[in-house]
Amino acid sequence: MAAPTPPHGVPDGPGTASVATPVPPELAKLLRDQLAVVADEVEEEVRRQVPEYSRPADATYRARLRAGVVQALTLFVDHIADPRGQGAAITATYYEIGRGEALDGRGLDALQSALRVGGLHAWRLMGRTAEELGLDSSVVAALGELAFQTVHEVAEAAAAGYAEAQLRNTDELERRRARLLDLLLAEGPVSPEAVQDMAHAARWSVPRQVAVVALAASPDQREADRPLAAAGALVDMESRPPRMLVPDPDGSGRFGGRAFTLALRGRPAAIGPTVPLTEAARSLHWAIRALGLMGRGVLPRQGVVRCADHLSTLLLHSDEPMLDQLRSQVLAPLDAIAEGPRGRLAETLLAWLLGGSNVPDVAARLHIHPQTVRYRLRQLEKLFGDALHDPGTRLDLILALRAEALRDSLPLTSAQKPEEFLNSRP
Repeated sequence: MAAPTPPHGVPDGPGTASVATPVPPELAKLLRDQLAVVADEVEEEVRRQVPEYSRPADATYRARLRAGVVQALTLFVDHIADPRGQGAAITATYYEIGRGEALDGRGLDALQSALRVGGLHAWRLMGRTAEELGLDSSVVAALGELAFQTVHEVAEAAAAGYAEAQLRNTDELERRRARLLDLLLAEGPVSPEAVQDMAHAARWSVPRQVAVVALAASPDQREADRPLAAAGALVDMESRPPRMLVPDPDGSGRFGGRAFTLALRGRPAAIGPTVPLTEAARSLHWAIRALGLMGRGVLPRQGVVRCADHLSTLLLHSDEPMLDQLRSQVLAPLDAIAEGPRGRLAETLLAWLLGGSNVPDVAARLHIHPQTVRYRLRQLEKLFGDALHDPGTRLDLILALRAEALRDSLPLTSAQKPEEFLNSRP
């Protein structure tokens, strides 16, 4: 059977490299005859010194160890027979061994330790044979050079295979987590069974509660601008706006105030309410709505805004056309007043309604004289009449005046338009 071609980047043998002192080629045949015995001793030494390989109950692992030892020793002897020969098939085998370690979820340290231990022990055994044959000490030294050259080659091949598998593993894991996030944030009911299955495939621990963070879009695609995701977070930077689902936000995944803001690398964001996992789409809905209000200046444009801290504002703006109708209907008596006096009357009326109709409190809040407050209230009484004392109308007035105050208090100052705040491609 033809030997497999090593994958791209796998060492394919020493090429034209050679040791300083040539090793007699006939030694290769003698050592090849002893290969099985030497392999037994090397395998035993590796199992004795490297704990990860001392699992007698694991037949598959033992078979893999044995095959690796035999392949490495064969490459060593092949180099003696022909220093310019290619060890492509054997290095390809070690490439697959490295891949196997990564796919099994193990590190590369144990394999590298086994190669060091095995290479040193093989050199001692084969060097002893060379001494028994009365070969020159320079030949023994040359054997040592070949032994460590062999260890380097197979270790390099294993590392390449390990890196390739890790890269593919990471890419596949990211794809699975992206599909899981899509499922969790989709509109409509979410099957807990489907979530469990996809979470298991994505190696993601299923939390009881989550919160979704909507991130302000950025016109750039610089890696340095990407947020540092919280532990266990699912992130989608390609959506509009970018989003991050954070598990257990009020527990182990708690948003750490300044630390969380720093992790966002200065990117404004809105945190949706904490909800059960299967209602993550609802948290996303409110996070996006809050982010939109940030872009318009209704909510602070910079930093991190928590929906839980602005529930009344979110409720007020949940139906903008209805809010506009309420505002125009309830505040109609102020339409005949010029813009300057109108703003002062509206401000005084809201403070009076929120302050329990207490004139001194209103004066203190607005930093004006109580007589000024009384004067403005007389004007308001003429405009609104008995409606100022009707509980239902008072509530409508508070809502309308509050919405107007929010609209006027944070004017849009950024050069970025609200829709760009939400929709720029990151």
